[in-house]
Parts: sequence; C-alpha cells; structure tokens
Amino acid sequence: MNEWKSTPWGKIPASWGITTIDEASELVTDYTSNGSFKSLADNVKYYDKPEYAWMVRYTDFSKGFVGPFIFIDKNAYDFLSKTKLYGNEILISNVGIIGGVFRCPRLYSKMSLAPNSILVKFKDSDDFYYYWLKSIYGQFMMDSLTIGSVQKKLSKTNFRKMLVPVPPISTQNTIAEILQSIDDKISVNSAINQNLLQQANAILTSYFIDFSRFNGSIPNDWESGTLQDIVDFSNGYAFKSKELLDAPEPGCYRVFKQGHINRGGGFNSGGTKSWYPINKCSTLTKYVLHKGDVLMAMTDMKDNVAILGNTALMTVDNQYIVNQRVGLLRSNGYKNTSYAYIYLLTNSFDFLKDLRSRANSGVQVNLSSTEIKNSPVWIASENINEEFNSLTEPLLTMIMNNDNENQRLAELRDTLLPKLMSGELDVSEIDV
Repeated sequence: MNEWKSTPWGKIPASWGITTIDEASELVTDYTSNGSFKSLADNVKYYDKPEYAWMVRYTDFSKGFVGPFIFIDKNAYDFLSKTKLYGNEILISNVGIIGGVFRCPRLYSKMSLAPNSILVKFKDSDDFYYYWLKSIYGQFMMDSLTIGSVQKKLSKTNFRKMLVPVPPISTQNTIAEILQSIDDKISVNSAINQNLLQQANAILTSYFIDFSRFNGSIPNDWESGTLQDIVDFSNGYAFKSKELLDAPEPGCYRVFKQGHINRGGGFNSGGTKSWYPINKCSTLTKYVLHKGDVLMAMTDMKDNVAILGNTALMTVDNQYIVNQRVGLLRSNGYKNTSYAYIYLLTNSFDFLKDLRSRANSGVQVNLSSTEIKNSPVWIASENINEEFNSLTEPLLTMIMNNDNENQRLAELRDTLLPKLMSGELDVSEIDV
C-alpha cells in the first residue's frame, strides 16, 4: 500500500518528490524577456496580414487556430530571439485568462511568442508536466499565485516559484503516454472528420453552388425558395441563469449554447458549461434536441465576428436542450431535403456572407429569426435531393460517430487525469 505525503494541492505518493518550476525546468521565458518596454515598442510592429513570422497567442488556440492572426516582420522576429517557437512548446496564458495551457502547433512558418503568455520547457518529461498543469492541481497552484483584481496576472517570477510534483521519470513517462494515447486518437478522428467534411462540401458545391453536376446550369424543375420552406425554425429557450447547474448531476440535460458551435461550423461537444434537470422540462419538450438537428449561432461580437450564422450538427438524441440565442433548424423533409443539405449549406461561404449582411448591428451583431428564415435557397427535385442525401448523409454519419467517440475519449481522459496526477492510480506496473 502506498504511503502518502501532503502538498499544497493535496496528497501524493511519498515516493514522489516536490520542487519548484524553476528547479524542474530548463527554460521559463516570456515576451518581456526580450527587452525593455521601450525597446519592444521600438523594434516590434504588428501586422494583420501575413509577414515574416506569426505571433502565437492564447486567443489563437482558444479559437482553434483558424484566425485572424497577427504577424511580425524579420527585424522583430530577430529581436525577439528569446521567444522563438518551433512547435510543441508548452505555453501558458498569464494575463486575464490565467492558466490556459496549450502546445504550440507545428507550422511551416516562423513563429514567435506573443505577449501575455509564458513558455516553459522542463528538464524531465514535458508531456507529463503539460498534463499536470492542465489538471485541477496545476490550475489550483497557478490560481493561488495570481495577483491583481481588475486584471488578473500570473507573473513569471511567481510561476518560477510554483511547486510541482516530481514522480520517478518512468512514472512521468507512463502517465504521459496513457493520456497522450487518448489525445492522439482524438486527433486522428478529428483529421478524419476534416477529410470527410471536405468531401461533403465538394458534393454540396457541385450540386448547389457551381451546379457542375448539371453542367453549370440550374435544372428547370428546381424551386427558388427560402430556408423556411425546408426547415421548422425555433429560437432556444430563455433559461434563468440561477436555474442552471454548473456541474453535471444525474437526470440532467446538457444546455446547448453558442459555445458548442465551432468557428467555421461544427459541433464542439466540450462546450458544455451548464446543465438543467430533466424533471423540470415537462413543458420544454420542443427544445430537446435530436440527432440531425442543426443549431445556428445568432449573436456575435461586432468587432470580431467569429461564429455568427455558423451551425453545428447535433450528434445524439435527447441529451441536450437548446438555449436562447441559438436557432434550431429542423428539417421538415420538403421534397426530400434533409439535415445534410441544411447543415452544409448554412456553413457555406456565400450563404454566410449574405446572412451576415442582414444582421442587426450594435455592440453585438444579432440575427433575427425573420432574416434567418428568409435566407434564399435552391430547392432541388425530390429525386436529386434523394441522390444528394445518399452521397452526403453517410459522410456526416461517420463525422457524428467520430464526434461521439471523441466526446467519450475526452471524458475518459478528464476522469483519469486527476487520478493519475495525484498518484491515486498506480502506474508502476503498467507497460504502455
């Protein structure tokens, strides 16, 4: 039986050591390590169009690295010599949002670390400490060293002083391999989904955008209609915030919010932040989501329109209930139209450009139900819609299955993470 010892974040096996980030790492650096504020201002200029190097920010990670990005010229890149990035480094947001931990992507372009993040490289297993920093224990320790009330900050100095565990290197490697194997499978599924979606979008283009399937001409028996001809549209339910649960409990629906919709379209199953008791939903059955429902973001920020009009495709039955400011588009089957056409069309460039041009603009930009329902669409004949469905629905079914598997894998990883990082699960006898 393991013996245990106490740490600021909880108990760990007595055989594990404890040290500071400073002692455990070979490098801790950030943007300001390159010089004084004046020298940085004199030597670093930002560009919003591609330049010599890309500045990597936490906001890029949080948006899935789909842009918009900021860039720097060669002079700035050379000046920022202490924060050049090559891929896979551990980066941590340390201003505003504290403790956002991510790995730098591997790109073919030059990269440099942007302000408001710390770069750390460990002497032992970077992979182990990457997961430890993401765990509840790493998050607790970083939060405990945060300063500031208006704008929170984790200083580089305080981060260096932070205590971390030091398991035997074999234990570090085994824990990291277990967790990495799950993330690798998630990445494989995501890559497969990207390929499947590209195939589905190519079919959409050939049938409904450039009409190459019909030699570039729109068939005479097609109708020029609007979205409301092929969908039953409804707004999400306006839940009272005090009624929502911030942690899952038995007998609850996940509340589908805009955070479940990816930039560019797609379902983010990890976006659940709220739950609602099923026993309170006897009059809310029309808001309960079904597999194949299409969900649209109806609100966005004026100065940074990211997901307005984008849609997600619900992958499961009776597990989610839709929140306000999300539009529910459910296929009505007119002329054999299906969720496949609705989902692919609503995320297409021309459809989004037109829809966003009709948004109401203030501090936020909003889409009205009327404008969404009045969006122009081509309605093909029943035979053509059936043909289109036979080509696209199998692709989208595979995507939904992979999304569901990724959600199960993420839940498994998140369940294992605190148990592995506390030593509750003994991995000394595991051969990975």
